[in-house]
Amino acid sequence: MLKRTIGLIGLCLALAACGQGGGAGGTSSSTAGGGSTVSSAPASGTATPPAPLTNFATIAIDGGPAALAVGTKAYTAVNTPYVSVTLCAPGSTTNCQTIDHVLVDTGSVGLRIFASVINASLLGALPLEMDPNSNPVGACYGFVDGYVFGAVRQADFQVGGETVANIPIMAIADAGVFSTVPSSCSSGGGTNLSSVQAFGANGVMGIGVTATDCGRACTAPGGYGAATYYDCPNTGCGAIIARASSASAPFQQLPNPVAAMSLDNNGTIISLPAAPNTGQATMTGTLFFGIGTQTNNALGSATVLITTTSSSSAGVGLLTATYNGTSLDESFLDSGSNVYFFIDQAIPTCTQSQLKGYYCPTSSETLSPTLQGQNGVSVSAAFTLNNAQMLVSTNYAVLPGIGGNPNLVGTLNAYPRSFDFGLPFFYGRNIFTAIEGRSAGGFTGPYFAY
Repeated sequence: MLKRTIGLIGLCLALAACGQGGGAGGTSSSTAGGGSTVSSAPASGTATPPAPLTNFATIAIDGGPAALAVGTKAYTAVNTPYVSVTLCAPGSTTNCQTIDHVLVDTGSVGLRIFASVINASLLGALPLEMDPNSNPVGACYGFVDGYVFGAVRQADFQVGGETVANIPIMAIADAGVFSTVPSSCSSGGGTNLSSVQAFGANGVMGIGVTATDCGRACTAPGGYGAATYYDCPNTGCGAIIARASSASAPFQQLPNPVAAMSLDNNGTIISLPAAPNTGQATMTGTLFFGIGTQTNNALGSATVLITTTSSSSAGVGLLTATYNGTSLDESFLDSGSNVYFFIDQAIPTCTQSQLKGYYCPTSSETLSPTLQGQNGVSVSAAFTLNNAQMLVSTNYAVLPGIGGNPNLVGTLNAYPRSFDFGLPFFYGRNIFTAIEGRSAGGFTGPYFAY
């Protein structure tokens, strides 16, 4: 089974009638000169102070991009980690654009930006990736609640202090021949997430556990993995084509942007402060690049949970959660899911129609799942489940302990053997995501650790 993210749509659409929230404020975990630190190191003792570290970017959790607040379906994003990224025309230092509110997603791989938020001058200067037939390449990517389709273009890319030259990105809902979605893409089910409002972000930076978005599944014509690539002549995109899986130039598949970096390329750390049970308006945290590559990203005493690999028939990046005596061997940690998704028939669900399927316990409950890796190591994954109706009534963007039954929420393609630890699980923790085949802190990925 392919590992995809549940993402934003279930709760965001449920919040459409709840009014607007967010705003300024929140908490910050940053420190001057080097960003938030997840470990400390003694001073080097040298006469010349070390150069400030730049292997990090600020995460903002707020109400989302402006497009979400427009029209009759306006809503406030919740539990959605955003970063800003900069795109430039290949080789240019002037034709550039910084794009805010790009979702940070540990459950997908690849950089995907809506064509509509890229200014015309820059979009026109981002070359289309071409296939052996000299036709443009299109890409389809599936999430649990829908799919996106668009062109593969080349760009120079920067996030925080890290850069990658001439990286392939997906321009979601690009114009021309890419306006028509191939039937083999849409037949996967769910909604065509073809707008910023439908998706909940200006794009997504997938930083999951693989080096490319499709791997071996896309290296033969007609193959299918987490992504599908198309030959797109003037008559339309139709034939599924092969794409090499290299995470370094020359690129064909969309690489994990972190795996494509020249340094700090073995994984990431999402570091977020804790949030009160009643929620808070906004939050800031830090996304670190690399594990054990700098003084601010050491693995330290974190417990390492090796996940399934790309050779697993169940999919890559999976752990085993044990909950209420049931073993759920397709579980995962996913910053792109904005709630906990799990099945517990004993917990009452909300009565409000816009919160169908979300849990509304009469008082906060402490739940005690455990997580086990392929290395046999187990660790507590306990958390406090709060009343969803109470939380959404605040109109805050940070809602800890909110959960839902994936069989009852919207039209999600639920996994019956999974427990999805969404972004609320990340609050108050440092969550490490190591890339498959890369040495990271004395262990080899893929793994999660905290």
